[in-house]
Amino acid sequence: MAHTVRDKRKLLTRIRRIKGQSEALERALEKEDGDCAAVLQQIAAIRGAVNGLMAEVLEGHLREHLLEEGRTPREREDDLDQVMGVLRSYLK
Repeated sequence: MAHTVRDKRKLLTRIRRIKGQSEALERALEKEDGDCAAVLQQIAAIRGAVNGLMAEVLEGHLREHLLEEGRTPREREDDLDQVMGVLRSYLK
């Protein structure tokens, strides 16, 4: 079973938290007398939540796919290349 399916409840909880934070940011920006510090704090919270989600999914992927028994070195290398491509785009 894929780690994203097995951990679906936990991942969806994180996504819903990010959604709530995003909606709070939108509300803060819609205010006529919006507080810049509150907006910055909300952006930082969203960034932290997304980074946490990425770390959790990445760890599950690495543990499940790279450590999986019976995979050839070529399959492991291909998977690693795929992960590295995602990380490069994420870190831009």
